[in-house]
Amino acid sequence: MQNVETYNDRVVRQFTVATIVWGVVGMAVGLLIAAQLAWPALNFDVPWLTYSRLRPLHTNAVIFAFGGCGLFATSYYVVQRTCQARLFGDRLAAFTFWGWQAVILLAVVTLPLGYTQSKEYAELIWPIDVLIAVVWVVYAIVFFGTIVKRKVKHIYVANWFFGAYILTVAVLHIVNSLAIPVTLTDSYPIYSGAVDAMVQWWYGHNAVGFFLTAGFLGIMYYYVPKQAQRPIYSYRLSVVHFWALIAVYMWAGPHHLHYTALPDWAQSLGMVFSLILLAPSWGGMINGIMTLSGAWQKLRTDPILKFMIVSLSFYGMSTFEGPMMSIKTVNSLSHYTDWTIGHVHAGALGWVAFITIGAVYSMLPKLFGAERMHSTRAIDVHFWIATIGVVLYIAAMWIAGVMQGLMWRATNPDGTLTYTFIESLRQTYPYYVTRVLGGLMFFTGMVIMCWNAWKTCMPRRALPVVPVPLPVHA
Repeated sequence: MQNVETYNDRVVRQFTVATIVWGVVGMAVGLLIAAQLAWPALNFDVPWLTYSRLRPLHTNAVIFAFGGCGLFATSYYVVQRTCQARLFGDRLAAFTFWGWQAVILLAVVTLPLGYTQSKEYAELIWPIDVLIAVVWVVYAIVFFGTIVKRKVKHIYVANWFFGAYILTVAVLHIVNSLAIPVTLTDSYPIYSGAVDAMVQWWYGHNAVGFFLTAGFLGIMYYYVPKQAQRPIYSYRLSVVHFWALIAVYMWAGPHHLHYTALPDWAQSLGMVFSLILLAPSWGGMINGIMTLSGAWQKLRTDPILKFMIVSLSFYGMSTFEGPMMSIKTVNSLSHYTDWTIGHVHAGALGWVAFITIGAVYSMLPKLFGAERMHSTRAIDVHFWIATIGVVLYIAAMWIAGVMQGLMWRATNPDGTLTYTFIESLRQTYPYYVTRVLGGLMFFTGMVIMCWNAWKTCMPRRALPVVPVPLPVHA
């Protein structure tokens, strides 16, 4: 007798559409603030349009709105299909969607108004932090509740990465956000001085390590083999990759605090663990890319697969560059320069955005009852314009960053500085313009994606989406 229970893809569709929408919004804000650095008058002398207020809006929109919605969508999609079970708690799943959108909208309002805790990736004020914690705990209940009710004994490795990211982000967010409320918008952190900095970058780097790495590796371990129609290259390597990554990543945060008041031994510990991190990171990258062994010809005709494989290339590059920049002597040149900005965007655009875009293109037709995306040609155009945009962006920031570092440390024979700070800004100007061009290309790609998704979904909005029945079991 057929099992008539179906997967809960309603919430997956909602998060998938939100991913695309917030991707366009987040990239648009990023493009505006990049243009403001080249042409400062673009803030129009309006306080809530200044760079200082829009920059945290951009980071939150790209990481937590675009990336976060992508992680919700893919984790809910993957856990149902690999566990052969419907999501635990339909109402709880719906709450995670509407609760997360409320968080994003509150960020859109409060950050331009100047309400902030001034913590990197944790700027939102304490009432919003409380809402985030509640939504996240419910997310964990839905995800792990689905794991518990699974119809198969085995837990696929993608769910290991999703589970690790969900648990760790909950701990990171709650511990870093501990504060004493004073008013509805103000609070005092319970930490002080160097301890506050240490906790912040324990959170900050592991937001990268778990939110922007472990979660998206969960996407990689499901969607790359699925799109390539090949088994993962080495399941044993995926298990080693998982345990090594989560054991090492947690300790790398102090490398953000080189040459600060943080004790020197803590700085060195962060550097050592950052260097060790290279091995598991590259293990995951190699595992993903080698999944295409014997099927490389698919790259000629499948632009979705191009997004996924190039994302892994950027992942490998970023996870080589990060440990290198954590070395104290290298960091003395790169710190506070645009080299860091180039590194962050190589990971955020090249790795996170590309693997998310590939996953959305892969599952969107299935979610809306279509045979395929409306235009494969548009996906290919999106791929090339976005790739060129990313390369322009990060190359400009690499060159600008190294130049800035060298100019700032240059001295005359008498020990005085060779260049003033304003001279370094003047020399950086052409690279800021180049960054705007690269950002414009990436944003254009997101608009193309939005149009393609619209054309794929809208003709079918009047038709019922075909339910996906759960597999039949004896």
